[in-house]
Amino acid sequence: MATALEKAHDIMKDRIGSQTSQSEWFEITQARINDFADVTMDHQWIHVDVERAKSGPFGAPIAHGHLTLSIMGHLQAKPQELQGPPVEGQKLGINYGFDRVRFPSPVPVGVRIRTTNTLKRVEIKGDMLETMTEVVVEVEGQDKPACVAESLGRMVF
Repeated sequence: MATALEKAHDIMKDRIGSQTSQSEWFEITQARINDFADVTMDHQWIHVDVERAKSGPFGAPIAHGHLTLSIMGHLQAKPQELQGPPVEGQKLGINYGFDRVRFPSPVPVGVRIRTTNTLKRVEIKGDMLETMTEVVVEVEGQDKPACVAESLGRMVF
């Protein structure tokens, strides 16, 4: 008889290659950028000096790459209905890290971003399932993504 972990592995294997979720659009404000700068102590002018950034390489302040990366976790959780039914027996899901992160284009202040997530891999690791999901952060109205990351998660049973 298959365990809950083995059943979950089979369910998740069937989802490989599928878009597991797409978030709602989320606005990046100057206030949010400033708050992130305060928390991380990264006050580089391209993020927080609005007047100077207007004449800089991007024509406006831009979000920190790590801000974009940090918000991904919040955005990935929405909307739940696109992620498929819950996996029976799962007690907890944890962030395990990233295999790869790239920032192909900036996130200017005032734009809206969203994430699209696609399950790429699932493996049994002890009494857990490890998943690798490609997360693409899109900027509304822009062809090039702001961030592409291979996010690792662990499902605890």
